[in-house]
Amino acid sequence: MFFDTWQGLGRVIVVGVLAYAALVIFLRFSGKRTLSKMNAFDLVVTVALGSTLATILLSKDVALAEGLLALLLLIALQFTVAWLSVRFPTIQQLVKSEPTLLFHQGQMLQSALRSQRVTPEEVRAAIRTQGISQMSEVEAVILETDGSFSILRTTAQPATTALNDVNNYPSPSA
Repeated sequence: MFFDTWQGLGRVIVVGVLAYAALVIFLRFSGKRTLSKMNAFDLVVTVALGSTLATILLSKDVALAEGLLALLLLIALQFTVAWLSVRFPTIQQLVKSEPTLLFHQGQMLQSALRSQRVTPEEVRAAIRTQGISQMSEVEAVILETDGSFSILRTTAQPATTALNDVNNYPSPSA
């Protein structure tokens, strides 16, 4: 239970070093986007890479070459989908969600909160983490595609350009 064989420990060390080195090389060639946290799709790829690396390390049933091929396949698929989503809007719509406006000019947007399964308390907590104590100091709170909150402070000029792609943001002409 606590120890099987020295050979098993040696396998973990050798395979771990080789798999880790290969993963670093693969990620270096695939670019920064492979491990970004831009949206849910990117998170899934990151978790899958970690899970695959753990399986390579701990499962004697998975040969190093098979594990490395699995890592390479995940990275290649992520690269392909990211490449396609940058070039084809329909692919982008399938893979990525849109940022959603949750709070705007002093008002919690209840339908947006419900649809995104976010409570007003979570919005206020996000505002507090930015060191803001007055809701009147906040122009907008946006739930980003990666699940994080963006807080825009109230300024003399409306923040329309930063909000152009935000779901349910009222157009300036409205």
